[in-house]
Amino acid sequence: MATELTGVVADHVAAVNAFDTVGIVATFAEDAYVNDNRREIAGIDAIRRWVEKEIVGDKVTMDVREVVDHYGDTVVRAAYDGEYDKANLPDVLVMSNYFSVRDGKIVSLAIIFNQPSEY
Repeated sequence: MATELTGVVADHVAAVNAFDTVGIVATFAEDAYVNDNRREIAGIDAIRRWVEKEIVGDKVTMDVREVVDHYGDTVVRAAYDGEYDKANLPDVLVMSNYFSVRDGKIVSLAIIFNQPSEY
């Protein structure tokens, strides 16, 4: 079921698009983890360093294309842009972001460049 961006997930996307390190980090729980490009980034200090270098540092933006509530988790499909290495990537890079939220904070986020399935 498609939904609107709300709560901490909406805050997260807005902070990413504003290049707001403090705002992005504030959306995560202290012991949260992120899986980005098959790398697990665990804990708020590691997340802060990742945000500073690879999100804000690379001026990443997210153009939300779809939001799905799936049993309390939120899936956000967004077109990504920024100043990162775009070699071997499609002209429009759409990635799926799988957010788990507890007590108003992101406890896990997986960012995946999904491929079409034959099913």
